Amino acid sequence: MKFRNTKLEGIETVNRRWSWLQVDLDAIRHNINVTKSKIGPNCKLLVIVKADAYGHGAVQIAKTAINCGAAYLGVATVDEAMELRDAKIKGNILILSQPPVESIPLLVKHDIMPAIHTTEFAIQYAEAADQAGKSAPYHLAVNTGMNRVGVRHNDVLDFLKSVSFHRALKLEGTFTHFATADIADEMTFKKQMSLFTQLIDSMKINDYDPGIVHAANSAAIFRYPESHFNMVRLGVCMYGYYPSDLIKQYVELKPSMSVHARIVDERILGIGEGVSYGHKYRARSSAKICTIPIGYADGLHREATGKIGVIYKGKIFPQVGSICMDMCMFEIDMNSAIAQTNYNAQIGDEIILVGRDGDAEITVDDLAKASGTINYEIICSFSRRMPVLYV
Repeated sequence: MKFRNTKLEGIETVNRRWSWLQVDLDAIRHNINVTKSKIGPNCKLLVIVKADAYGHGAVQIAKTAINCGAAYLGVATVDEAMELRDAKIKGNILILSQPPVESIPLLVKHDIMPAIHTTEFAIQYAEAADQAGKSAPYHLAVNTGMNRVGVRHNDVLDFLKSVSFHRALKLEGTFTHFATADIADEMTFKKQMSLFTQLIDSMKINDYDPGIVHAANSAAIFRYPESHFNMVRLGVCMYGYYPSDLIKQYVELKPSMSVHARIVDERILGIGEGVSYGHKYRARSSAKICTIPIGYADGLHREATGKIGVIYKGKIFPQVGSICMDMCMFEIDMNSAIAQTNYNAQIGDEIILVGRDGDAEITVDDLAKASGTINYEIICSFSRRMPVLYV
């Protein structure tokens, strides 16, 4: 039997494996617009699309954000920046940490802006740009207490003296990162804010233009208006999730991701029959066990085994048995007439792992709690083995 390539290519990704992510772009737009209403018209917006836009698909989210007025795109790696450039996305792309020296030719060729915190990188970057007949714009990363990367705040003036002689090097922005903007104790935040503000004043006094000044992450945007400066960095809140419960009182966000699958197997088990590796779960009564093709290789943490559920026809049913690499199982108790009539699940029926159907809802935070982690990790974990559908 011969297959035409056009016919093969027409088989949609959701029909190659019955599991997928769904991203609501209207929710993304809502979250951007509510952020813009908080920062005002004179403050620029940088949106974070690193880690494949927290699992939501970097190219599509970047295009949506730009259409909503984002001035900068923030990524973590050169490859993430290259993906955006390969998709013909123009405009400002900032790598939020200093990349390896070996990547400098890519930065220069594709107009990708690095964060810089070492003299050696700054000079080599400037030299490469100068040889190409281009400028070398960068943002200066300042450490005010996060103690991760950045020029220490009290060393910044010395750093600028050591690099500012180079004609190609252009300081486009100066930024720091808050470590505790999402927790109740404000002491560390206030200390970082004070150090950063003093530094910016000192740069200006010494005739160094800091460029675009930015410090506010998602939590600080809504909690600390004084940290907005010239630009804010919108990360997890753009996707509809809160850095902590503390931020919920400041803004109403709309979650943008839901996780879906179809049943690939169903079978009736008798009392005492085991499910999955180790038989750590055994049926307590006559039960229908349904298998869906999502496992820990897709981002469904094995730690969540037996602590989560799935939504089927507007009702939550328990996940049972050890979560496997590629699939997991849930149980429908078949003792009730309602279950036999209304919830007689069949192969091909759709379930929701994260999302809402009627009054039934399972949130990313629910999954994070069951997995012993944070919502950031959950949304970033869902892998590209599952296609993303945009609605």
